[in-house]
Amino acid sequence: MQGIWTTERIREAEGRLFAVTPEGELMRRASFGLSVQLADFLEDHTGGVSGRRVVLLVGSGDNGGDALWAGAFLRRRGVAVTAILLKPEKAHPAGLKALKRAGGRAVSAEDGPQWIARADVVVDGIVGISASGSLRPDAARLVDLVEAPIVAVDLPSGVDPDTGAVDGPAVRATRTVTFGGLKPVHVLAPSWCGEVVLVDIGLRPELGEPQLRRLDIVDVAAAWPVPGPEDDKYSQGVVGIAAGSATYPGAAVLAAGSAVRATSGLVRYAGHAADIVRAQWPEVIATGTVADAGRVQAWVVGPGIGTGSDGRDVLRYVLGQGVPVCADADATTIIAKSPDVLDARDPDTPLVLTPHAGEYERLMGRKPGPDRVTAAREAAKKYNAVVLLKGHCTVIAAPDGRIAVNRPRGAWLATAGSGDVLSGLVGALLAAGSDPWLAAAAAADVHSLAGAIAAQNAPTSASGLVHAIPEAIRAIRSLTS
Repeated sequence: MQGIWTTERIREAEGRLFAVTPEGELMRRASFGLSVQLADFLEDHTGGVSGRRVVLLVGSGDNGGDALWAGAFLRRRGVAVTAILLKPEKAHPAGLKALKRAGGRAVSAEDGPQWIARADVVVDGIVGISASGSLRPDAARLVDLVEAPIVAVDLPSGVDPDTGAVDGPAVRATRTVTFGGLKPVHVLAPSWCGEVVLVDIGLRPELGEPQLRRLDIVDVAAAWPVPGPEDDKYSQGVVGIAAGSATYPGAAVLAAGSAVRATSGLVRYAGHAADIVRAQWPEVIATGTVADAGRVQAWVVGPGIGTGSDGRDVLRYVLGQGVPVCADADATTIIAKSPDVLDARDPDTPLVLTPHAGEYERLMGRKPGPDRVTAAREAAKKYNAVVLLKGHCTVIAAPDGRIAVNRPRGAWLATAGSGDVLSGLVGALLAAGSDPWLAAAAAADVHSLAGAIAAQNAPTSASGLVHAIPEAIRAIRSLTS
């Protein structure tokens, strides 16, 4: 798993490392790594390094110093480097001296536009992780003029380092080069950060355990059940799907189909859409009620069941069966309106809640807000459940405080029925015996990859997403075999 640390933890770790490292050494490590990445970026985007033009937007913090030192290193490779000093009196003195000594130029913000217009690449060294809020007007005016790709130093200026929130003018980077450890912004604001590259400066031993995690391909592959020679349909996982209605039969078809495609050993469906589910997925054992469904090892409940008394009865029955439950869609609304349904649940039985922002507001009485990590963590604690807070970057929180952030692969999943597909994936992994937090995180990752495969840079549907699930799983496993 990739570790992610808050900016407070990063600063504390940097302080300990600064205390045992010669003065200026860490900045030189960071800036040299930045210069290497800038050279690679120039090669990739312009076909060369020597003779290219790089403009540095330099603020008053260490990020500005990193940019200046990196500019000095680039000058040695024949790059024309111009630093636009937003606050000349506060520019990093050693970095500025190094740039000028190497033949680089420094200009004021007033003279900046003419140099920006000629740039092959612009480097954002405006603010660092200690800053907050949007770009100041002088910086925003310069950023608005940029047409060349931007490489951000540590994080895009104007984007909150701990939440990824943007509330005004900010830098949208093509690549972000960060140092020592990933920060929350790098996984919560991918559309602002672009490609994120981590430069090792020796900080990892000082960081301790990550506060957030992002599953990598190996984690997802290991979490997915693969039948062995001794397995049968029961050992592979039997998942029950309580979804759909006469009004919304599609939710049942999508959730059940997702569980089938996720290689569940057996899928049992219970509800008003039994005939439609059976016609679409003949391998599903379909019955009319949850009481008649038979033995399952996990339940998915909620998509399309309605929020009236019938839906409440179904949810209460499922929660009382002593098996893991993924409660999605209408089930989250029922829990918000009638929290007493949770009395049917043994508190030790795993529960996964999968709200989008509106459902979260119903569950918690407030919107998630810009700090979605804290929002998910608070809901997980309140409901003693794993909470999968949907969004472009889905956040998965466990009651014990573990946080995972999924890997978005475009925005094509914003389509009707997509959440029903996700709930089927979660249920399949719960039935196979996966840890609920890991099941939710792995399901979100496969869901994202299946969406990218189904879409291929064009609109797709939830049905297309279902049919792309095996290819997504195959792609993940092929990268780890």
